[in-house]
Amino acid sequence: MNHSGNFSDPSDDPHPAGTWLITDGAAGTRAQGLALAEAVGLPFRLHELRKLRLPLPPSLQRFLPAPLLLREVVLEPRLSGAWPRLVISVGKRAAPIALAVKRASGSTIAVHIHDPKLPLRLFDLVAIPEHDGVTGANVIPTHGSLHAVTEEKLADAKKRFAAKLDALPQPRIAVLLGGKSNAFDFPPETARALGRKLSGLAKEFGGSLLVTPSYRTPPETFAALKDEIDQVTSFIYEGEGENPYLAFLAAADAIVVTEDSVNMVTEAAGTGKPVYVEALPGKSKRLGRFHRKMREAGITRPFEGKLESWSYPPVRDTDKVAAAVRKLLGV
Repeated sequence: MNHSGNFSDPSDDPHPAGTWLITDGAAGTRAQGLALAEAVGLPFRLHELRKLRLPLPPSLQRFLPAPLLLREVVLEPRLSGAWPRLVISVGKRAAPIALAVKRASGSTIAVHIHDPKLPLRLFDLVAIPEHDGVTGANVIPTHGSLHAVTEEKLADAKKRFAAKLDALPQPRIAVLLGGKSNAFDFPPETARALGRKLSGLAKEFGGSLLVTPSYRTPPETFAALKDEIDQVTSFIYEGEGENPYLAFLAAADAIVVTEDSVNMVTEAAGTGKPVYVEALPGKSKRLGRFHRKMREAGITRPFEGKLESWSYPPVRDTDKVAAAVRKLLGV
């Protein structure tokens, strides 16, 4: 093993990781990679891409000698110790780095999450959402994003927040707010309209609202929604202390999610509970295909201010992908 640049001697690492997880640093990709690494079950280390000192796009980076690419990439923390049995990459910028690890080691199994925009045959396994329309012998199709929503985690989160949640009247409606993206906007007027539907629903059924924003939710949008629901019983996460996100999923009788986030919709669907999708200004062909497939599968419905009941098997593709990875590893 070449120990220059991003590497240190294996003796510096008495507990080598069985898995290196390499992400592009985005919160959504990090969460998916962590979910899979955790489900596979080997000791793992997270490495996030900071920059590449060579000005080459990912499509060309794979042609570089592996030691050169690994020497010129800046990861936090840097790669160290013995080669891992498994490298998981998430995000197209991380894909060529994982392939370099596979080539340099000669034995590491490389798994990528989402379309790597590189020849699929270069990886041992690729998990790609069905709505991307990419198929191949080594492709495992998923409903959407991989996630870490499990029965155990839901139960644990609900227990931790029991003092606040148990007193809230049912039906409890969890509200997962996204925000601005390349394809969608979430202005205050849209939030006010959503807030009026939620408030009317809570009043009609005598229930309560469990509301959490994301880091992309504009403050003025969040404030507008809160103004509209101030007359109903609610538990609103304001960003202080532990995020009750999983506890909200566990305690909810139904879940409303804005359409901009595949991650949040898929995580909500990990509960097997009714999931409503709130439309936002904007358009995305890719997300449009995702939402259509989720509706056709009987998992989600558009949010129209009504409360209905339906069920489906919880969407937990992480388990399926992890099982395939463990088979490759022989564990």
